[in-house]
Amino acid sequence: MRAYHAEHQRSIDQPNDFWKEQARRIPWFKPPETILSYDDQNHARWYEDGELNTCHAALDHHVETGRGEQPAIHWDSPVTGQRRTLTYRELRDDVAKFAGALASLGVAKGDRVVIYMPMVPEALVAMYACARLGAVHSVVFGGFAAHELAVRIDDAEPRIVIAASCGIEIDRVLPYKPILDQALAQSQHRPAACIVLQREQARADLGPGDHDWQTLVSAASPVDCVPVRGTDPLYILYTSGTTGKPKGVVRDNGGHAVALHYSMERIYGMSPGEVFFSASDVGWVVGHSYIVYAPLIYGCTTVVYEGKPVRTPDAGSFWRLISEYQVKAFFTAPTAFRAIKKEDPDGRLLEKYDISCLRALFLAGERLDPPTFHWLEDLLKIPVIDHWWQTETGWPIAANLQGLDPMPVKAGSATVPVPGFNVQILDRSAETTAPCEQGSVVIQEPMPPGCLAGIWHDPKRFHSAYMAAFPGYYLTGDAGYIDQDGYLFVMGRTDDVINVAGHRLSTGEMEEVVGSHPAVAECAVIGIQDDLKGQVPLGLVIPKDGFDGDTDKLERELVALVREQIGAIACLKQMLVVSRLPKTRSGKILRKLLRTIADGEEFGLPSTIDDPASLQDVHDTMIDRRVGEAHKARLR
Repeated sequence: MRAYHAEHQRSIDQPNDFWKEQARRIPWFKPPETILSYDDQNHARWYEDGELNTCHAALDHHVETGRGEQPAIHWDSPVTGQRRTLTYRELRDDVAKFAGALASLGVAKGDRVVIYMPMVPEALVAMYACARLGAVHSVVFGGFAAHELAVRIDDAEPRIVIAASCGIEIDRVLPYKPILDQALAQSQHRPAACIVLQREQARADLGPGDHDWQTLVSAASPVDCVPVRGTDPLYILYTSGTTGKPKGVVRDNGGHAVALHYSMERIYGMSPGEVFFSASDVGWVVGHSYIVYAPLIYGCTTVVYEGKPVRTPDAGSFWRLISEYQVKAFFTAPTAFRAIKKEDPDGRLLEKYDISCLRALFLAGERLDPPTFHWLEDLLKIPVIDHWWQTETGWPIAANLQGLDPMPVKAGSATVPVPGFNVQILDRSAETTAPCEQGSVVIQEPMPPGCLAGIWHDPKRFHSAYMAAFPGYYLTGDAGYIDQDGYLFVMGRTDDVINVAGHRLSTGEMEEVVGSHPAVAECAVIGIQDDLKGQVPLGLVIPKDGFDGDTDKLERELVALVREQIGAIACLKQMLVVSRLPKTRSGKILRKLLRTIADGEEFGLPSTIDDPASLQDVHDTMIDRRVGEAHKARLR
């Protein structure tokens, strides 16, 4: 760990010098002289006097330096049966033309553009075209409900909205234009125009102010990259907020480019020219960072996948993609592999493919539970890297750095803080905890390049949400601990630490135990209200496909397992076998919503939910089994 410690310590002790060196690897129009400065609330700003263009750094620069014929994008769409590869030169030319089309509609530096598209190459073209003009894009996950889209339109106030005519799911085609029309009818802000990419699976009817993508592009002239300052915004990405109003996380241009370039080498161990595959969506931060921007800024090839980990056509989809495109590093969420494990528990489908090209598997988005970790490690015989980060940070906070100093793996740990991140564990009195003692995971300021520059239109919310709880520290909202070897364990959101009769217990620790049972495919443990103890844990379990045992017996075994491995203090006495769990489209289990249901409170349908029917299933099961004080009271 010597090389890691030296680099991490230097990044903390000498941030100016460290990040000045990293900035030299980016093709600036005007290299920055001021590396680190501070705003009026004393929050870090990076490269404020530098000038660059993110599109130029990712596309034009590589074409100019001899990478023009290298594939930039492999698009693979099993839901349509289509595939397409774009070289750096082809992508640069498409982006320059589409940027010209946007400019013809009045889009200029600083304007906002909302993008509402599925996983198609044109989504990346639209994002890069905005960056080329110095415009600020805000991508909304394709298929989001009209109300949620309207909220984002009103907040970002875009000059233009870009949409596809439809998205394609496993078993249906989802028209986007009617949703967009409903959103525009609900919103107070009126964009000047909408551009619609027509897909043959469901063409849209165009109305006044609507433009056909192909027609508009055919009449456009390519435009050059517009220089922007390092601190100018590149995009706004909305994440959920505790008030119900989404927070528009703002990402800058300069720090973003430097951080992502650094991460591709140090964290993911990539070399320019290699293929990187992130199975996410451009609507999420993972898609922004590691499908769209980081691979191309670094000179790699990115895979854009319009499909699912299962049922397109089977649980071997990822193995096929890795084999066919010779992927060197693969990144997805743990829930994707829990779905694969559920359908193919022995990994038989892997036998059909040669994935010897794959050097490492990276997982993030939620905690990687040890049973899934061990299943993958045994199956793949390569490093399985649990790394941790957030929409707000834009790149990993903690990881096992494959391009610097790979370390022994500890199941359940995201390994060590990435250089630039000074991670601390604080108790409620803002005192540093002892090794292995849980507390709030925080990051001491200054935050490194690439992290959020603020909340769109709401600097006070930025400070109150992230900086006010522990002055001088960024509050991640996660609970965890650092062990005696310096390894970071993130146990879940702070509201996933429950208080049972005065004892603070981690639901993540209980999930580890439950998930270790050989019959369990996926699980969630939540804390619910209890009149006697304040809170008690409740477990929800999905058995593996093919499980035909006694569910009552399985529930009893799981309760006994938690008692055996954690102790009676856990007070986990109720376990429910369910057919599915409510999740976001990015695969996160909606634990807060599960608590709301269990506590008998009113709940609505979240905009991010992937399978609305899963809510009703869980709700009905809880009522049938008299879960929680509120449900028990109803039946008295």
